[in-house]
Amino acid sequence: METALLFKILYVIAIVAEAMTAALAAGRRQMDWVGVCLLGSITALGGGSVRDVLLGRHPLTWIEHPSYLLITSGAALATIIIARYMHHLRYLFLFLDAVGLVVFSIIGCNIALGLGMPVIIVIASGMITGCVGGVLRDVLCADVPLLFRAELYATVSIVTGGLYVGGGALGLPHEPLMIGAMLAGLALRLLALRFNWHMPKFVYTQDLH
Repeated sequence: METALLFKILYVIAIVAEAMTAALAAGRRQMDWVGVCLLGSITALGGGSVRDVLLGRHPLTWIEHPSYLLITSGAALATIIIARYMHHLRYLFLFLDAVGLVVFSIIGCNIALGLGMPVIIVIASGMITGCVGGVLRDVLCADVPLLFRAELYATVSIVTGGLYVGGGALGLPHEPLMIGAMLAGLALRLLALRFNWHMPKFVYTQDLH
């Protein structure tokens, strides 16, 4: 299977998984079906949309490919039907979420590289693509975004993008480099989940008054 085709398949799997996990968050807040669809699509496609707006890239991905809206909305609605069984698939969705994070991160880096952006913007573009959809979901659900908690999430995206960009600067072959960076990021995310790795927290309790 060609790498480009595999990458596209992984992307579709990732946006489906993101939409379904967002639909569960919508269900926990008793949203109606329209809210479920909107939250699913915003979560799955929001990171790429914010990236494109910030980079001045048009049309946005979901406007260029309207089928992505149908896929994410359909996945969110399907979640309503199978929600009672979803707790059995918790570990599968954690795995797919990790896959989505690294796939989105590489996509964001590739787009910024194609626009000739500096290295720091390239890595930031990967992080925005990988993480901002989840931030939008959490904000709309009135939660503290996962990105701002101690979990290794944004860090995984930065590491993935850094390996990819760094390897490219060293002249490493593109396809093995891309796959290697994704596998390294995926391994880091899964290990963080398995061993409960966290970034240090900043705790300040003194009253300035």
